[in-house]
Amino acid sequence: MSVKIRLARHGAKKAPYFRVVVADSRMPRNGRFIQIVGRYNPRVKPLDIELDTEAVDEWIAKGAQPTEAAAKIIAIAKGEKEMAPPKEKLSKRAVAKKEAEEAAAKEAAEAAAAEKAAAEEAAKAEAEAAKEEESAEAEEGAEEPKED
Repeated sequence: MSVKIRLARHGAKKAPYFRVVVADSRMPRNGRFIQIVGRYNPRVKPLDIELDTEAVDEWIAKGAQPTEAAAKIIAIAKGEKEMAPPKEKLSKRAVAKKEAEEAAAKEAAEAAAAEKAAAEEAAKAEAEAAKEEESAEAEEGAEEPKED
């Protein structure tokens, strides 16, 4: 007999809550189960997770396999993992606006970098011109012979 730790869905339409149950894998999702080991309500903030971790550990030691969703809930209840923040659902218009803002910011950053590079080049050119003038003045002064 293959035993699973899984979620059984209960509650009203569009208002689910789940029981974490230990059940034979051949039974239907909300069908016969061996033991209820916890409850999970995703509709409240912060999440409502009640789990008998000792019973879960005993069943896992006996060979029960948690499903993917049940494994996440078990990890959250034990403190091994934190629940991911909900993703923002943006409209197509909002996504396009966000992409346009990012592109404008990128272009502004590139323009600022180009301006900075141009300013550095101008500063180098001025420094070279000043050095050439100083060396030219020094050479002119050295070329004139001194009369005694």
